[in-house]
Amino acid sequence: MTTAKQAATGSLVGLALGDALGFPTEFNDVPSILSKCGPWREMKLPEPAFVTDDTQMTLALGRALRTAMERGQLVGSQLLRPLRAEFVDWYHSPDNNRAPGRTCLVACRKLDGDRPWQEASQIDSKGCGANMRVAPVGLAPGLSADQRAGTAQLQSALTHGHPTALAASDLTAHAVHLLAQGAEPTGLVGRLRSYAYENRGRYHERWLGNLWTYSHDPTPEAFIARGWDECLQILERLAAALRSPEPELDPCLATGDGWIAEEALATSLLCFLMFPGDPLTALRRAACTRGDSDSLACLTGAFAGAHLGADAWPDEWAERIEYGEELLALGALWDA
Repeated sequence: MTTAKQAATGSLVGLALGDALGFPTEFNDVPSILSKCGPWREMKLPEPAFVTDDTQMTLALGRALRTAMERGQLVGSQLLRPLRAEFVDWYHSPDNNRAPGRTCLVACRKLDGDRPWQEASQIDSKGCGANMRVAPVGLAPGLSADQRAGTAQLQSALTHGHPTALAASDLTAHAVHLLAQGAEPTGLVGRLRSYAYENRGRYHERWLGNLWTYSHDPTPEAFIARGWDECLQILERLAAALRSPEPELDPCLATGDGWIAEEALATSLLCFLMFPGDPLTALRRAACTRGDSDSLACLTGAFAGAHLGADAWPDEWAERIEYGEELLALGALWDA
């Protein structure tokens, strides 16, 4: 099913479109956005359609993942070198001028050297930079469940080492994967909650090494359980919001502003699940919020595109997106 609907292409293009749509509205409250953009259901894609660090880091992860997969069986040690190099290259790039997050900047500066990556990781940060970029992990073909989870958590851990960042990244990649494989949106939250319960005590040592020792937790299991518990709490809030959805209200009121990883997951899912068959409306709802609008719309686009495929997005939008050629090339590779 992934190949037929081109889920990878749809998801990658969707996340970049959401990123570009939310770029001008980030740091604005809803009245200011409405004053600037007009009715939220009619928001237009900016001209030119520039993206932020969300898409840039998504592509960095995608390139590293492609490189690691080409070398054979995917393991953490195999992914680490190209991923670390891509993040350092992003840090030094002159195009890294799109209001990047402080955690990513600090961690990527520390990754530029030979210190153990765990020393660069910001162990107390669970910002949405952890999972705004994780969609490629849910789209890459042929990964086992263990490889997908380990990759999702490792790519977060290089910058955001908080256990909630790891768990939220794992859940985000799992949601993208389920939708790409044809899962019905109506059952998605239940499946994510089950996944969280199943993995609550599982620390991926082969991927994360001794990261947990940089925290105050007594055991690796206690460390990671702390993250899954926070994600389960936000999934409860998401389920409650979906029982009586209010599309005209700012979704941040229900599930948080999205500056932290678990809220970015939940609020993006709320926007997608309120409009599962209307991807542009979902993107616009996510972009017209008081919260981290570019990251919220970015993840909303990743979910919608994974669900509906490449045909979700009008050509007149998709053709204008920055980094369009690279997004399409990576999508075509994984849809082949």
